[in-house]
Amino acid sequence: MLGAVSKFVNRELPQLAPALLRQCFAHARAEFPKEACGLLSGPIGQPSSLRVCENDQDRLHAHDPLEFPSDGRTAFRLRFGDVCWLLESLRSQEPVQVVFLSHIDVGADFSADDRRAALSDGQPTYPVDHLIVDVCASGVRGAKLFRFSSSAGAGDFKLVAEYDEEGLRAAR
Repeated sequence: MLGAVSKFVNRELPQLAPALLRQCFAHARAEFPKEACGLLSGPIGQPSSLRVCENDQDRLHAHDPLEFPSDGRTAFRLRFGDVCWLLESLRSQEPVQVVFLSHIDVGADFSADDRRAALSDGQPTYPVDHLIVDVCASGVRGAKLFRFSSSAGAGDFKLVAEYDEEGLRAAR
């Protein structure tokens, strides 16, 4: 796994087309006030399709609120079928390269909960970047793309790109 992670970390950033980002934004608006989630896949470096996923967090929270204290407004969990699809895609010519999720009314920063969900034993659970969409009642306010980096010893997710509410990449 570590070799796969280092190979992933050193690759080029995916180029996210504004039209693809607008699809993510539309899904985030449709799911509001719950967190939306999805998978972006396509040729390496050029994700071209969105697999809309169902946020399983409300179901898990209702089933076991002690194990899953957060509901769908403050957390997301991919359904088992979507995780299987992600894993299978990694062996294809058009793998999942980005997991997309929305944050409700709190901005598009990578939270401590996002870190816990994305890491396993201090390494990324899946070799993907993470796109976080900032959504509120008035609509989408933009998005941020994060990538795992281990350059400073202990690894963490670093901001690598920002997008405005139209899906255009902001200058950094």
